[in-house]
Amino acid sequence: MTRLSDREFQAMNSVPRRLLQRLYEFPRLRHMGVTFRGKDVLEIGCGSGYAAWLIARDAPRSYLGVDVMPEQLKLARLRPIPQAEFRLEDATALTSVASSSTDLVVIFGILHHIPEWRRALAECWRVLRPNGEVYLEEPDGSVLAWFEATFHWGHPDQGRFLLRELQAELERQGFQILAQARAFGFGFYRARRLNAGARAQ
Repeated sequence: MTRLSDREFQAMNSVPRRLLQRLYEFPRLRHMGVTFRGKDVLEIGCGSGYAAWLIARDAPRSYLGVDVMPEQLKLARLRPIPQAEFRLEDATALTSVASSSTDLVVIFGILHHIPEWRRALAECWRVLRPNGEVYLEEPDGSVLAWFEATFHWGHPDQGRFLLRELQAELERQGFQILAQARAFGFGFYRARRLNAGARAQ
């Protein structure tokens, strides 16, 4: 999992980014049927903890946010969020998270920052309980390529996957896609962890 560039760090901690998450991304998540109440929630790439604050309003049983940037975690820990914990950890090796211990994994557009993004999805499968769910949103690789050429934020080349590749990998890893949508070059997915026998080899 790679660090954000200075430009992207500033953008991701800006007022417009928070407004987009609160007024567009979370309503879309709700529309897809995702709920947090009473669940053990893991967020990959928690950043400054703004999504954790939004999630906390729905009263999850527990919340864990992981990120590779200490400066993001420092901001997150300043937020007074009950039942929330933030850890410095890489999404491709969630060593502090037990297998089958999580009800819901959420990824708000950070998977493309992980060169080994397939391994991160495998870790999501591992930590989820049977029938646990993952919710993720990601830009299509073609959109990301245009964005990178325009803004030069330093996204890794390996993360510029197409949405059809992402969907195929979710299914190969042993997830059943329950709902999906596309808008403005982004894909939004809600998927359920199947049992081990359903995973492709």
